[in-house]
Amino acid sequence: MKVSHEVPRCLLTMSADFNDYDYCLPHLLDIDEDYKQYFINARDTGRYVIMDNSLHELGEAYDGDRLMYWINELEPDEFIVPDVWMNCHQTAAQAKHWLQFKYPKKTKLIAVIQGSNKNEAYLCANLLYDLGYDKLCVSYGATWYNDFFPHSNPDMGKALGRVRFVQGLLQLNHLKDLKLHLLGCSIPQEFGWYDNNPQIVSIDTSNPVMAALDKIEYEEFGLNYKPKANMNGHFDMEFDELDYGSVLYNLNKFRKINNFKTKQL
Repeated sequence: MKVSHEVPRCLLTMSADFNDYDYCLPHLLDIDEDYKQYFINARDTGRYVIMDNSLHELGEAYDGDRLMYWINELEPDEFIVPDVWMNCHQTAAQAKHWLQFKYPKKTKLIAVIQGSNKNEAYLCANLLYDLGYDKLCVSYGATWYNDFFPHSNPDMGKALGRVRFVQGLLQLNHLKDLKLHLLGCSIPQEFGWYDNNPQIVSIDTSNPVMAALDKIEYEEFGLNYKPKANMNGHFDMEFDELDYGSVLYNLNKFRKINNFKTKQL
């Protein structure tokens, strides 16, 4: 799995040392000059870029015209087309809508599985696959994960619920060529539970960085609860406001916990 961690502005230039690729939140391109310049440089130096649609940060996908502008400007390797939170049919309609446009030759479209329960989510995956999307994203935060895998710890239940959903998805014979991107996580050790399944090719999560901002260093097994810090509240922080040693510790521990290839940090 290729790994990328979202970081505050002050860590952007350093993030190339510990990220396997760059994960772009397009709404920040329009409001932050340093962020925009980082991704222009990423384009010019040939770094692999996945562009999100900023649903998680904004509550709805970013403006369509601005998304198209930045797709053409940055030519990301992959673009996550707009989706609608926990709504199967509206997400499938959006995925179909975004197929009509012309994109840079190198840009691959990927879509997000949504639904209000596991059956709708499985239906959504099939609808998206039938539209021609052979790489799909699975969010970490769907509330129905806790119904799918009840647990006294809701964060643990979400992680285990997604694992169970993904396992079921990848057992469907007609989806044997499907590739997955996992969006975020509740607890960092979840990714190790997939046993490096080759169909899961990329993930993004700010978890190790946000834990450090909460002054939490990972245990040997990971964490029992999701950190409270989030990117929306910490993007503008200054470097001297964080403990970079704890950030690096968590980044290294994240890879070790999940049996990912380590990086020299």
